[in-house]
Amino acid sequence: MKAKSVEKVLVTGGAGFIGSHTVDALAKSGYQVNILDNLDPQVHSKGTPEYLNENAAFVKGDLRDRDLLRRILPDVDAVIHLAATVGVGQSMYEVERYVDTNTLGTATLLQALINKEHSVRKLVVASSMSVYGEGKYHCEKCSSYAYPRLRSEEQLRKRVWDHLCPVCKSALSPMPTDESKPLTPTSIYAMSKRHQEETSLLIGETYGIRTTALRYFNVYGSRQALANPYTGVCAIFSSRILNGNRPYVFEDGNQSRDFIHVKDVARANLAALQRNGADFTPVNIGTGSPISIRRLAETLVALYGSNMRPYVSNEYRKGDIRHCYADISAARRLLEFEPTVSLQDGLIELIGWAKAERWGVVDLFEKTLEELREKELTA
Repeated sequence: MKAKSVEKVLVTGGAGFIGSHTVDALAKSGYQVNILDNLDPQVHSKGTPEYLNENAAFVKGDLRDRDLLRRILPDVDAVIHLAATVGVGQSMYEVERYVDTNTLGTATLLQALINKEHSVRKLVVASSMSVYGEGKYHCEKCSSYAYPRLRSEEQLRKRVWDHLCPVCKSALSPMPTDESKPLTPTSIYAMSKRHQEETSLLIGETYGIRTTALRYFNVYGSRQALANPYTGVCAIFSSRILNGNRPYVFEDGNQSRDFIHVKDVARANLAALQRNGADFTPVNIGTGSPISIRRLAETLVALYGSNMRPYVSNEYRKGDIRHCYADISAARRLLEFEPTVSLQDGLIELIGWAKAERWGVVDLFEKTLEELREKELTA
């Protein structure tokens, strides 16, 4: 079902990685776009990005600024809420900052939307696959599904990486994870994304603001912050390779994820804005095709034209999951969404952009790894 006409859209976090691509897609589709972004130095180390769409109105400001929200919300018909502090490991030792930015920031936006002095009738919220924790699994021997929590410290110390069936102790097989899977966040970041999703859906339904929460899987592509060591693994591996360093792979490298290109995510944001089929509903946005982290690292090395080999560390990070990839049948049914960018083509696009940005790309991974070790978050 198509939504009523929306002309003016506010994109929070619109100068960021996903936000800027979403702004471009909105502007290309004829929307009037306002951007609200605080230009967090961890993401925007060079200040205002050059790629910012010239047809969008930009406001530098913080989502937690109530007076600012009261001024800008009356001028828009819809909000795509992408603003968030990102980083799983960092969230485990900067708890206050993540909860303050993500949970309180979203609460401040929702409080402003409860005020009737605006015309916002559509809200699209960026959630995350991290709200699931581990993905969905199946035990072939027992012919049953399983939803395991984190692997125990004892198991990880033994370097037994795969989940075992709680009944027969055989290895579980990963399955596509659908939206009905119980949510078991394993980091403060993931918990804050759950807060963003659930509070937005609740307030939206209560006050009649059509709201959709999109659970993005692993997003990659151009404009990802290569100098931010807490961003996605594709960018982290890229910054390593560009600086002549081997990609660092945790565990045995066979853990798998679902990587979706940022341009497809921008298309999904537009689909959620333009259609009412997923109102008051969380929807997975991924590809449904998993790849191991080791294989991803090898692919990136080859595409960069390097002969280095990824370093498989057999070190684990506390809170890391083993497998999670998307069941996207709901996105197809409710949003008529289908990913269009293959992983090969998407990685080539990322690499082309990263090579153009390589001067000034600093590899901060080793510093980040040392911080995790100091906080006893690795072993």
